[in-house]
Formats: sequence, C-alpha cells, structure tokens
Amino acid sequence: MKYWMMNMKKIVCPLCIFSVSSVFAAGEGRISPAESPNVILIMADDLGWGDVGFNGNPHIKTPWLDSLASAGTVFTHFYAGAPLSSPTRASVLTGRNAFRTGVFAPNEGIIRPEENTLPEYLHERGYATGHFGKWHLGTLTCRENDANRGRSENPHLVNPPAVHGYDEAFVTESKVPTCDPMYAPMENNGRFWDCLPEEAPRKLYGTYYWDIHGNKVQENLEGDDSRIVTDRVLPFIAEAVQQRKPFLATVWYHTPHLPCVAAPEYAAMYRDYPLEERNYYGCITAMDAQIGRLVEFLKQKGVYENTILFFCSDNGPELNTPGVAGPYKGKKRSLYEGGIRVPSLVVWPARQKELPVSMAVPCSTCDYLPTLAEWIGFELDKERTLDGESLCPMLQGKSAQRKTPLVFCSGTQGALVDGHYKWYFNQGRAALYDLANDPYELQDISRQLSEVTARMQELWFSRMAEFRSSFDGKEYGTRSVERMKQDWHDVTEKH
Repeated sequence: MKYWMMNMKKIVCPLCIFSVSSVFAAGEGRISPAESPNVILIMADDLGWGDVGFNGNPHIKTPWLDSLASAGTVFTHFYAGAPLSSPTRASVLTGRNAFRTGVFAPNEGIIRPEENTLPEYLHERGYATGHFGKWHLGTLTCRENDANRGRSENPHLVNPPAVHGYDEAFVTESKVPTCDPMYAPMENNGRFWDCLPEEAPRKLYGTYYWDIHGNKVQENLEGDDSRIVTDRVLPFIAEAVQQRKPFLATVWYHTPHLPCVAAPEYAAMYRDYPLEERNYYGCITAMDAQIGRLVEFLKQKGVYENTILFFCSDNGPELNTPGVAGPYKGKKRSLYEGGIRVPSLVVWPARQKELPVSMAVPCSTCDYLPTLAEWIGFELDKERTLDGESLCPMLQGKSAQRKTPLVFCSGTQGALVDGHYKWYFNQGRAALYDLANDPYELQDISRQLSEVTARMQELWFSRMAEFRSSFDGKEYGTRSVERMKQDWHDVTEKH
C-alpha cells in the first residue's frame, strides 16, 4: 500500500485538467475526410487500475504502455461503463449506458441490432473495420456448443460483429486461457492455473475463435493469446494501408482474465514470484509486448502518426487474484472506485502537442463514440440518446468539467459521479463521497451534505427511468425486447 500512497501525490490530483500549451483553435477540432485518422481501441480484460507501471505498479513490467502514457494523455479519472465486462463493451460501441439496451451483465442480453455503433458510423465513412479478441456481446454460433451461451437452443442470441458494422473479425464469445487458449490449463489447488507440460493430455476449453463469416478458426492458436490476437490485427492493418483506407481496429485482449496463464518465456521473467503472481504478471507483460509490436508495425507502415490509440480496461481486477486497484476501494463487480476506475490513455501523435499530458475530469468508455465523432467529423443520430459526451472541450482546455454526470448500474448497486462528488447506492443504503478529498471512499458525508445527496439521488433515479424507457423500446421499438424475452433489471428491488 505504501508505494501507492507515495505515487498518489503524482497521480491523484484535484478534479481539474492540466494546462495545455497549445489547444485546438475554434473550428479546428474536425478534420477533412482525406485526413481521416485511423482508430485503435485496445481493451484489457479485468486489468486493475494499479496493474500497470504508469499508475505506479513496482512489480509488473509494462514498458510499452508506460511509453505510450509518457507520449500521450493519461486519464487519471477514467471509468469503465460498468464493473463487468459485457456492459462496458456495449458502452464502448454505442456511447450508451448498457442498461438502455439490456446488457445488464455478462451473459445477459445482447447488443441489439438496432443500436447505432461506432464501427457502423466509420464503415459508412469508408473505414475498414475489424474486431479482434473478446466479443461478449452475443453468441457467435448456434451450430455447436461454444463458450457460455452458444447452443442450438439459443439462435436468438447469435449476434456476431458482422451485424454491427465490422468487415473483419477474429473473435471469441467470452474468456479463454491467456496461453494456449483452446485448451484447459493445469489447475493448481482450485485457485490458479499453469501451462500444461508438453507430454500432458489436452482437453478442449470449450471456447473457440470465429471469423467474420461465422467459421471456426483452427490455425495458429498455440502460445500466448495476446500474440495470437495480434497476429490477426496486423494483416488487417496492412491490407487497409495497401488499399489507402482509414481503419478502425477494436482489439479486446483476454488478459488478465482467468484462467490466467503466462507463456513460459514471460513466466520466466517472474520466476522469483509465487505461481499466482508469476502467471498474472507474466500474461500482462506478454500483452504489453504485443501492444508494442502493434505500435512498431504502425510505424513501419507509416501510419502511426495519424492513428488515435485508446487503451483501457473493462473493469477492475478480479477477486482472489494478484490484481490490484491501486489504493482504491473495491474490485470487479463493485461500483466503488476500484471496480470501475481503470487505467486509461490516448495517443494521437499527429495532434499530441495540442493535448494535455494528463486529464483528471471524470470520463468513461461511453465517451469514446462522441469524442471520435467530433475528432473525425461524422454526424451522430440525433434521435438516439447518448450517455457519453465528447471529451474535446476538456482536452482542449475549454472546460474543467463534463456537462452530464456519469451514471452506473450493476446488480443491486447504483452510482453517480458528478464533479468531485460520488453518490453510491446498494440494497437500499446510500452514501455520498467527496472524491477530491476522499478518493478512497472512506468517509460518508451524506448527512453533512443532505441537499447534495438528495439532488444526486433524484438525478440517478431520473436517469434510471430514462434507461427503462430506452430498454422498453422508446427509440427503436420492441422487436429486440420481444426477441430476447428479457425483463427489466430493477436495481432498486429488495434482495
């Protein structure tokens, strides 16, 4: 804990933004189609806020991410859309809270075909679009058993990337082992896993990779999973460059989600650590190396300068793993800071001199879509309610706060972040925290600031009513609701 507290002097600051030496002039935030930047959205799986070097971790080697953080903009108050995988991923592609679309949790709901997604917007603008790694927003087959929900009895759940504007895909429905992803790793005492010895029998894990046409991929699936995923990203980029097309590459690595296994060469880097740390740290370093490989490939192809690269995690670290949320309270599944505040950065070399080195305004995965819409210059559907907002005013130094609060829902929990205040609700009990003075959520000040508490509570319930209206079909009818046979998940129900 000590090293976190020491680093917080550098990392945690008042909820404001650093000054920007040069900012976008009025009207200069948009660019012409001929200058359209490439976009890469990298997401780790269950990576904690404190699991990277640029947030102060002294053990895990992440040199490439640290280098990108030094060269780009670090978001110190960045939130996943939810404390769970699927809802966050839905928020990335739609800019909307996943409760609007029924993606309440993993294996609940799908990203509805009627949703307007980032790849659809960019595909219409002439971008090559590809999705690589974890999908987790619907099943990829009903021809055979696959992962959590891919079954013959679940045709209504089939919802592959091709439905949402992607030209290319190499995807799994959900988690896989982070090394040799097709095979179940060796279990150790029911807690953690390790690589199978060469002579050991192989048992299929039960999750498969699928291409954009719905065909099972069976080649080049041995070794580190981050490398396996990146092996498909690079040819996609190369083809887009050859065709002189801008591209969107959504790269959602499985690391460090359980089963967490480090390839031998990365496990060896942590040989002095216990098994759990050796595998956990090793697979993160392996992912970091592949991010570096991707960056070097972009430079080789001459497109790095005009590529916008975002990095974040989908939620906080899993319980009972070596993953850490830094000094923050809570982990995955929790709406305390440790469950939703995640490591995040953006790099756009061609425009980086116009961006701050760090930004502390609260922002989230819902903000990706509207931010890219303003940067690239495409029009969003005005009839579709977004929960995210463009980060451009904050990045340009024109605003020190967002226009709308961040709203979170999960299980029996709710939360709302508005400026430096955070309202938290769980099973009928509510609390208020001042994140500027109490970022670790140790002191409930709801009684001292009853008016603030009442205002934020009322706002949260108002937004939940909006989400319910969207879920029920306000914006595009009830077809998907009826198809899914889904009931509204009421966070406020007594449990």
